[in-house]
Amino acid sequence: MKQGIQGLKIPQVSLILIGLVCTTVLVLAWTKSSVLTAFIPSPGRFLPPDLGEIFKGSNISAQTTLEQVESFASSDGIELNGEGEDSSNSKNTNDEENPSSVMKNWGSDELSEGKNKSLQVETSVRNSSASESSVRREENGISSSVNKNKESYPSVLKGTGSEESPGGKNKSKESKTVPENSHSVKSLVKGEQTENLSATTGNKGCNYAKGKWVIDDDRPLYSGFGCKQWLSPMWACRLTQRMDFEYEKLRWQPQNCKMKDFTGPKFLQRMQDKTLAFIGDSLGRQQFQSLMCMVTGGEERADVLDVGHEFGLVKARHAVRPDGWAYRFPITNTTILYYWSASLCDLEPIKGSNPVDFSMHLDRPPAFLRQYLHKLDVLVLNTGHHWNRGKLNANRWVMYVNGVPNTNKKIADVAGAKNLTIHSIVKWVDAQLQLFPGLKAFLRSLSPRHFFNGDWDTGGTCDNTTPLSGGKEVLKDDSSDPVAAHAVRGTGVKLLDITALSELRDEGHISRYSIKATAGAQDCLHWCLPGIPDTWNEILFAQI
Repeated sequence: MKQGIQGLKIPQVSLILIGLVCTTVLVLAWTKSSVLTAFIPSPGRFLPPDLGEIFKGSNISAQTTLEQVESFASSDGIELNGEGEDSSNSKNTNDEENPSSVMKNWGSDELSEGKNKSLQVETSVRNSSASESSVRREENGISSSVNKNKESYPSVLKGTGSEESPGGKNKSKESKTVPENSHSVKSLVKGEQTENLSATTGNKGCNYAKGKWVIDDDRPLYSGFGCKQWLSPMWACRLTQRMDFEYEKLRWQPQNCKMKDFTGPKFLQRMQDKTLAFIGDSLGRQQFQSLMCMVTGGEERADVLDVGHEFGLVKARHAVRPDGWAYRFPITNTTILYYWSASLCDLEPIKGSNPVDFSMHLDRPPAFLRQYLHKLDVLVLNTGHHWNRGKLNANRWVMYVNGVPNTNKKIADVAGAKNLTIHSIVKWVDAQLQLFPGLKAFLRSLSPRHFFNGDWDTGGTCDNTTPLSGGKEVLKDDSSDPVAAHAVRGTGVKLLDITALSELRDEGHISRYSIKATAGAQDCLHWCLPGIPDTWNEILFAQI
């Protein structure tokens, strides 16, 4: 018989060829079968993850030219009447005193000195078991079911941001590379490019300001008796002579979307290694205290650290209180702070004035914000009720624009000056979002007053104790604070729209109640806590 290749016989060669053909057919069939491919590892499992981009940006000046000032004042969208604000020439009742050190020198801009957040991308990927554990923690929240006021807190996830020193060093933030389908892990990622922190995450089409109040027997979220560690006694209506507390049993329900239930552990988990700052007036302070009570469930927390010194929030000599407060939850390295800036303007003492006057720079953000913006992840701004001639005169605030006393009659009116300031600070913050793409910024709309039959100093009252006597539903799409809505339009700053839903709750104010039961003017500006500001924080939580 004839020999084949390398001494093989022809039948043997034929058998080899047939075997190769059969093997090829089998492999092709294998790759086409969904059943068989289940046993083959996915090729993507071996591919390295893509590296995220490192965001870069240049510092942008906060100065507003005179031409811009005039255009702001004459803009069609700016209300010059100061709707819903106190136009009286005197102070409101139950108002806070000015902190001792509200003025900070303009000096050198911290941002221009390179103290910007740096975003780092970590190229190593955690092993699959660690990733799955993180996913389960984020998706399921807390694994155990416990009492709403005594929930166990989540396991501490490894910090993604390096701790900043009290000296004000930069806070570096790392981006954890995670599988694209692990959406629940993304809330723990720092500086992730694909998650726009200037847009609503989840329920992207939701208008949280449109909806209705509903009765909820699971409310309030904390006790007005128990939250003494964080809540000012003058706002804890449970400590006063007030006997009706039906206002505590209402929950806001948006019309076309569902807000997830707020719990302290969920908030801390979502805000791991992050800092949330409220900057504004006494209503901003109420929202800050409300959030502290909500996160702790109104319970005493010895583990929470006072880190005010890291933000310069230290009580000055002879001062009634510091300019603000900052607290950190070590379990998740979450910081919540408040800074008093009633006008959202930069205030400086005017040299040579006696007694001391203060330049009120309408086109400059507060020095605190410029100095510490690089440390913030969520920013909530508010202003409104200090914009009246009486407050400005009492505080000895003199309007300045472009570094000099204002001479522009178009913005000399208090309402016009306020609206210029709101537009200026929103514009400035929007520009900083290019430098800090991980920052999420909100402008909270005006908190309404409810003085009936007069104003605070002319016998005005808010004695109603029946919830929702004026209606329970907000049907309109537009904000009831057109100035704030116009200011944020077209920017990366979001509107935390609480005006219309709060207008329905006139029974929720402090009213005539106080700890000492002294007769006097009623407080129809501030709210009882627990109360309406809790809802503001629930809406805020839904968007961070």
